[in-house]
Amino acid sequence: MTVDFLDHIRSTLDDIREAGLYKRERQIVSPQAGHITVAAAGGQKADVLNLCANNYLGLADDPRLVAAAKRALDTEGFGMASVRFICGTRDTHRRLEQRLAQFLGKDDAILFAACFDANGGLFEPLLSEADAIISDALNHASIIDGIRLCKAKRYRYANRDMGELEDRLEEAQEDGARFIMIATDGVFSMDGYFAPLPEICALARKHGAMVMVDDCHATGFIGPKGAGTPARFGETDGVDIVTGTLGKALGGAMGGYVAAAQPVVDLLRQRARPYLFSNALPPSVLEASLVALDIVEAGDDLRARLFENTNRWRTGLEALGYTLLPGEHPIVPVMLGEARLAQDLASALFDEGVYVSGFFYPVVPKGQARIRTQMNAALTDQDIDTALAAFGRAGKTVGAIA
Repeated sequence: MTVDFLDHIRSTLDDIREAGLYKRERQIVSPQAGHITVAAAGGQKADVLNLCANNYLGLADDPRLVAAAKRALDTEGFGMASVRFICGTRDTHRRLEQRLAQFLGKDDAILFAACFDANGGLFEPLLSEADAIISDALNHASIIDGIRLCKAKRYRYANRDMGELEDRLEEAQEDGARFIMIATDGVFSMDGYFAPLPEICALARKHGAMVMVDDCHATGFIGPKGAGTPARFGETDGVDIVTGTLGKALGGAMGGYVAAAQPVVDLLRQRARPYLFSNALPPSVLEASLVALDIVEAGDDLRARLFENTNRWRTGLEALGYTLLPGEHPIVPVMLGEARLAQDLASALFDEGVYVSGFFYPVVPKGQARIRTQMNAALTDQDIDTALAAFGRAGKTVGAIA
């Protein structure tokens, strides 16, 4: 590389630091859980309460999943060393795909290395320049990138704005679109807001459109048996395509999927580039994910505990004087406005034994920096009270609350 190029990169990094937008990663030296051990300065280790993982049901270190993964390592090996269509498909891949499809009320499912890949590979094989995609403005980056790879005409509507969605549907029809797909997150991950699926599906039926939902922040703990936002709203049939992840509530490892009608899955298996050109998921992830689905389907007690924790947490933060986005999802964003304040509060909380992360531009719009806290079914009442006390002390120290 040239000196000029590296100087340009260094200057860009300096600008990011100066704006208070530089992201730093902490090293966890224990299993992912409600309580974790993190590497700290000077070679020390800190035991902290973890309020920023997507480990909604506390399954990331569940002994049943760990045992299933170990059994798979002993009997099926470490990795597949191939893509699926060459020599990388095991019977376990198909069992998990069929199990996911049954769980989500679809004909079939197809596994990807991550949901980012699932969304990235979804649109291009299904839609062409003759078609249209209408996307919520706050959709996940993976949906945005997947749509960019597709030749379909793109339309956007303001977050959860049904009037604007209908305007875009009518515009796409007037522009002569052959097929129209509405794409939305089931839960918007920075805010914890639910997409209004009944209204979206009603508009789709009215205008002859399809509906695609990314349900990463819902599968396993939202709706009956944890089957996600379509099940929560009674729109399992109204939502045509569901994408999701094995990397959050379903054990927290890796892997994504698309669940849909059989012809859709069959075509993705033939033409979705992230599927065709990525190694197959390893046996340990497959076996543990099957166990996770068993736990989730019978996990009403875990879901009840998760939402009890969420209510206790939200009520406590509001009593301390924090500004929260309204909602009932286990994502509870603490709104702070400025990136530096979010980072200062996160640092002060770490010193108090609570691990959270600040979110700021470009992850969220400028002026809307926050700490996104996330509840976990494995946390106790004492854990939550301890975290609230820490938020009280740290918030006053950095000036986030009076």
